[in-house]
Amino acid sequence: MEIGIDSFAAMMSGAESRNIPDADAMAQLLERMEHADRVGIDVFGIGEHHRKGFLDSAPSLILAAAAARTKRMKLASAVTVLSAADPVRVFQAFATLDLISQGRAEMVVGRGSFIEAFPLFGYRLEDYDDLFEEKLDLLLKIRDQEYITWSGKFRPALKNQPVYPRPMQDPIPIWLGVGGTPESFIRAGTLGLPLMVAVIGGETHQFRPLVDLYREAGKRAGYRPDQLTVGLHSLGYVGETTQEAMDEFYPGYAEAMNRIGRERGWSPMTRGRFEAQLGPRGALLVGSPEEVAGKILRHSAALGGISRLTFQMDTAELSHERLMRAIELIGTRVKATVQAGLPGTTISSAH
Repeated sequence: MEIGIDSFAAMMSGAESRNIPDADAMAQLLERMEHADRVGIDVFGIGEHHRKGFLDSAPSLILAAAAARTKRMKLASAVTVLSAADPVRVFQAFATLDLISQGRAEMVVGRGSFIEAFPLFGYRLEDYDDLFEEKLDLLLKIRDQEYITWSGKFRPALKNQPVYPRPMQDPIPIWLGVGGTPESFIRAGTLGLPLMVAVIGGETHQFRPLVDLYREAGKRAGYRPDQLTVGLHSLGYVGETTQEAMDEFYPGYAEAMNRIGRERGWSPMTRGRFEAQLGPRGALLVGSPEEVAGKILRHSAALGGISRLTFQMDTAELSHERLMRAIELIGTRVKATVQAGLPGTTISSAH
């Protein structure tokens, strides 16, 4: 199983550094990415947002900067908001990144959880689903063919038009990032695309029926089980002890969730609600390295096996120093414990 980190390049990095200049926040992010590569993290993803407090509106540029400072880990989007982007430009950006990184680029494409990109780039929210379906179709055609003949509703047609550069990888990996809609899981399976499931709350095992839909759709479309890869994107944080991790993660997590919750009508986050998600089946991966590793293995078993787990830690508004320490614990102790548990070691459910 690959263990990774996802970041939204958020400037929310702890009360003591919340007002740091954007350039310093970006420098710290690149330092964390370089550190992640050094301590054994397998993949680092950068999201895409177009709102105050985030620096990831051009994720391929951040990834390209990281490519020059790293040697081995994969570099991915998390996610590319494809509905509001031109698939030709998306492909060109990540093909270029693939060349710079010597074959380490990946895309995770989705519709995004915020809507700012739609009016910003002149799209209608009423076309939310149709935009994504059409643009994904074009992106996959560009990946598979050098010369493109294609027509659609939202973009001028292409007639025997070549798209360059071509990536080093053939094909460059394209994952489908999904939330909780059955149609998205079925689409990924029908297309034979690897699936990245974002679980930010509740209990992870509840996604098993949707993952089963993905695998069943893939089987019907003629794909082998080993071609139907499942990844899991989870909120989490690792400390030396579980108590330390909880105490450091909760304040910023509650503040961020309540801020988003006011936009979306959620009930307030409390310490009790937070701790309820730390149980054996809860979605949050917060705790000591051994406890978090055990939970990852239980989540993998509950979903019928996962190939990648990525931590999202920005939500908790943690300091750069704490994030650096957590990355090291994940890349060394969490990863090692997970790998040791995969061949058949029984992991206790008592955590």
